[in-house]
Amino acid sequence: MIRIVIAEDQRLLLGALGSLLDLEEDLEVVGKARNGEEALQLVKQLEPDVCIMDIEMPVKSGLDAAEELKTNPCKVIILTTFARPGYFERARKANVSGYLLKDSPSEELASSIRAVMDGRKIYSPELVDMALDEEKNPLTDREIEVIRMIAEGKNTKEIAEQLYLSNGTVRNYVSMILDKLDVSNRIEAISRFKEKGWFK
Repeated sequence: MIRIVIAEDQRLLLGALGSLLDLEEDLEVVGKARNGEEALQLVKQLEPDVCIMDIEMPVKSGLDAAEELKTNPCKVIILTTFARPGYFERARKANVSGYLLKDSPSEELASSIRAVMDGRKIYSPELVDMALDEEKNPLTDREIEVIRMIAEGKNTKEIAEQLYLSNGTVRNYVSMILDKLDVSNRIEAISRFKEKGWFK
């Protein structure tokens, strides 16, 4: 019997997933969590074989929890609505066993759980295509340094002092960043950079 913990913050979906998986003869849902923190506690307590995890949850996200479970024997399958390259990249680095989208058919989830237990990795085809097509980060190392500092809330003067540059040079870097990311201000630049998963 494959023992499963599910972490999902939408109650309806949590209940539906649990019921669907319990219908399978070889699968048993032993615990349900509503955030990443609860999921970690249940995995420690119940020692399941598999933990199915949503990404965007309160308290602790599914990716944060997956990173903490990296060395745990429990296999993690991410089940999410978000087909974002940045999320997929983080999940792969956290060594998750599967990354599936919520619009996949339910029987696909059950067969993915079995495949993962056989030691295979299961990723949604859309994600693999997206990872292959993923744009390369257009910024230079220095521009990445500047955008990091902008994200930390530093102003032009502070960035200039920290990088031993003139205010004018920093302003030039900022306009290059905006231009390369095709955005009109610093806030948009940060969210575009984040969205693409380029803040490593």
